[in-house]
Amino acid sequence: MNYARFLTATSAAREPSAIRVLTEILSRAPRSLISLAAGSPNPSTFPFKAAEVTTHDGKAVRLDGARMARALQYSPSAGIPELLSWLKQLQVKLHNPPSVHYPASQGQMDLCVTSGSQDGLCKVFEMIINPGDNVLLSEPVYSGILQILKPLGCNIINVSSDEHGIIPDSLQEILSEWKPEDSKNPRRNTPKFLYTVPNGNNPTGNSLPTDRKKAIYELARKYDFLIVEDDPYYFLQFTKPWAPTFLSMDIDGRVIRADSFSKVLSSGLRIGFITGPKPLIERVVLHTQVSTMHASTFSQLLVSELLHQWEEEGFLAHVERVIEFYRAQKDALLAAADRWLSGLAEWHVPTAGMFLWVKIKGINDVKQLIEEKAIKKEILIAPGNVFYIDSSAPSPYFRASFSSASPEQMGVAFQRLAQLIKESL
Repeated sequence: MNYARFLTATSAAREPSAIRVLTEILSRAPRSLISLAAGSPNPSTFPFKAAEVTTHDGKAVRLDGARMARALQYSPSAGIPELLSWLKQLQVKLHNPPSVHYPASQGQMDLCVTSGSQDGLCKVFEMIINPGDNVLLSEPVYSGILQILKPLGCNIINVSSDEHGIIPDSLQEILSEWKPEDSKNPRRNTPKFLYTVPNGNNPTGNSLPTDRKKAIYELARKYDFLIVEDDPYYFLQFTKPWAPTFLSMDIDGRVIRADSFSKVLSSGLRIGFITGPKPLIERVVLHTQVSTMHASTFSQLLVSELLHQWEEEGFLAHVERVIEFYRAQKDALLAAADRWLSGLAEWHVPTAGMFLWVKIKGINDVKQLIEEKAIKKEILIAPGNVFYIDSSAPSPYFRASFSSASPEQMGVAFQRLAQLIKESL
């Protein structure tokens, strides 16, 4: 693939930071190396000496001595080596990307650690998008993505979807405006990428079936665009077996995948990782070198120590416990919806994630009901309009999260909401 055509002039112009390169050399060097190069503060001056974090099973992750000194220090921009190694093994186990053994120039799978997956996605979009570029996604979409894309000045093209996600025929209809060979002509402005949350889409909770993914990937090959696979709810799928990912189908090296530990380990540690073709991951790392420099070394080391203690089997066992928790939460919210909102609203059962997408019947725009009346009744839910490209357009939808509220609180909230809906009809 010609990756150069996907890069902005800014991204293409990025060069390695000489100081950051020194940090990476130092991270791999033997202890006998005498370094007078790096401007790393002396850890003996830091006030923190040790930290211990106890997990639910009673085991502890302890950082002290040399490990604590390292946790408090600068680290390589791509991520600390032992965490990168563990994550690469995990990606091979879960997705087995065809590109694992490709030459680097031909899209070999690579990855980097980011300060949460949204940090990585922001850097990916800034790497690809010039003002006026065409990009594809499906409404409703996570509002945080719209807040990244809109200031970049791209043309956001909506691909129709249903309760199963993106409709491939709709995507084909949009793409039929171009010929496949137009991708080689910059003046034709063919779409640069398709953005999708394939599992537990935020806000709808739906997931793309395998046959649709295959059809979408074939269209990406035909019209030569990238697929940005944002999959923060991959580890919150309620059915087995887990669906094959776009990364697992990626014979060309055209998928950039964003993963997150926020939903299963900690949202505050801010550890995510971006997987994709090496020539593009390198550009993301160069951006990191001059922005955040690296994800928190402390967070990375804490997560790495835990993952190595658990090993893959232990991590996936933890994931299963998390899934069971959210399955029970989902069932509780659905029970509350069935009891209080039947006849007043409609919804589809979420297949993954932590959200229920609800359409209120008989009310064209629920913005005032959600943002004003519901808050006065001490109910906080997300109005549907914020998940659309034109957030000023009326929307009968709202998003309810089942992640934190107790089943009792869910019932009270929907009971109050039902009364508000009846009063508004």
